[in-house]
Amino acid sequence: MATSEAPSPWLAERVHELNVSILFSTRLPFTRAAPVTGAAIAQATWALPLAGIVVGVIGAVVFALARRAGLPAWPAAALTVAATLAVTGCLHEDGLADATDGFGGGKTREAKLAIMRDSRIGTYGVCALAISILIRAGALASLADPESVAAALIAAHAGGRAAMPLFMFFVPPARSDGLSFAAGHPPGARVAVAAVLGLVILDLCLGFVPAAAAMILLAIVIALMARLSLGQIGGQTGDVIGALEQVSEMVILLVALR
Repeated sequence: MATSEAPSPWLAERVHELNVSILFSTRLPFTRAAPVTGAAIAQATWALPLAGIVVGVIGAVVFALARRAGLPAWPAAALTVAATLAVTGCLHEDGLADATDGFGGGKTREAKLAIMRDSRIGTYGVCALAISILIRAGALASLADPESVAAALIAAHAGGRAAMPLFMFFVPPARSDGLSFAAGHPPGARVAVAAVLGLVILDLCLGFVPAAAAMILLAIVIALMARLSLGQIGGQTGDVIGALEQVSEMVILLVALR
């Protein structure tokens, strides 16, 4: 009589880390055995691009259904962006708004960090969110074709999340508390896996030349964001990482238009 073997500890750990990455990146109703901690996120950084695939696929389904229902490209694109906002709980949009408010409104490092912790949103944050949503919706509407939109969405959400571990690896936390500080310095091997996954997904979705262009632009974005955050607040925070993801998404979607 055959007996079923339990999964190996290594495989069980990888599945758990994938689950952590999805729990962190989305608001999907997975069972939450325990709160997602900073240490768990650091170990799960390799799987963030895979969590991005989940978000991208959901957005692609919404766009395809909207187009099948007869909606023009722009309303379909707006619904798609709205769906991704709902799936992620506006996690990275919140970071973009807070980081923009802090960098734009604070005069000192301490003031910038205080503004970024304030739950209220200011003019800089509103403008940054408006630009982000308009660029993303405009790019999807310009692509128009559901297959092209699906590829672009998966590339953007996976590639944008692949940039996050690299940024965390090279830029130290600006605070001595908070989720970014708790996550700390992600292991180099996991950062490398995230980067490779991001590159493979970009290549599969966009093709070699656009993927290479996107990777070069993402490297530039990471370098510029690192210089900006080090100059402004002496390091990175969760809000800065969220802003990086948003900028990376926009860059990849714009590359997908070429």
